[in-house]
Amino acid sequence: MKAAKFTEDLRKLSADELNAKLKELKEELFNLRFQHAINQLDNPQKIVEVKKNIARVMTVLSEKNA
Repeated sequence: MKAAKFTEDLRKLSADELNAKLKELKEELFNLRFQHAINQLDNPQKIVEVKKNIARVMTVLSEKNA
């Protein structure tokens, strides 16, 4: 259910806002991977969640560009 709400909110954003969100998520993914590498990440599932959110943003962006 949370994913549907996230996607619904993404569809309301402009292309520039989506690009900013994508950049933010990629930075978060980098930080999570770094924490995981040095064994400071409490919840490794968070990496999977952020990767799925990146895919959702990219999907909405491609829909807007088509």
